[in-house]
Amino acid sequence: MITSHPKFGFDTVFDDVGAITAQAPPRPKRTYTPEEVQAERAQAFAEGERSVVARAEQAVAAALADIAGSVKAALPTLTGLVHDHRVASADLALACAKAIAAAALEQFPEAPVIAALEGLAREIEAQPRLIVRVNGDLVERSRTALENLAQSLSYPGQILVKDDPRLPLAAFVLDWGDGRAAYDPIEAATRVDAALRTAVAAEGLHAEPITLSPST
Repeated sequence: MITSHPKFGFDTVFDDVGAITAQAPPRPKRTYTPEEVQAERAQAFAEGERSVVARAEQAVAAALADIAGSVKAALPTLTGLVHDHRVASADLALACAKAIAAAALEQFPEAPVIAALEGLAREIEAQPRLIVRVNGDLVERSRTALENLAQSLSYPGQILVKDDPRLPLAAFVLDWGDGRAAYDPIEAATRVDAALRTAVAAEGLHAEPITLSPST
């Protein structure tokens, strides 16, 4: 009996013992039609374009990440600058307020004691006597202003205005037996200054932090 063998070809693959294991892969095509060339060119162009766009997007993402990192690193410094600006603004506002208050008190030094009497009118209306202590330069001016105010408030008691050289200009002490009120513009300015600095310091510790938006 004659055994037929497959025809030998150069694309036949043999194993170690000489048996045929598989056919070699087809050889690459060496000739293309114009349509195939055009299709291959379009595919290569599309793949190249996608590659360029991908690299550009990666570069943009990396640049944005660098920018975000730089901004986040700068936030503590920026927060410090904002706090310093708040402190400077508070100092400027306080300086302006002091200048305005000093000018007003220089022109109308009796205004604080008059305002105090107006505010205490109900509390002292039943008191027979009100003792007012002011700086000597303000005695006559305060006496006249307080007597006029007492008449407009229908205060029936006696108002005694006394000199107290220890008091600065525009300061006063009111004493009506059952109570006492006092004002010193220097001490008041010191308390306002301390309160403002405490408030600014507290805001610096607990103010809303500066953050980046989610888009960054």
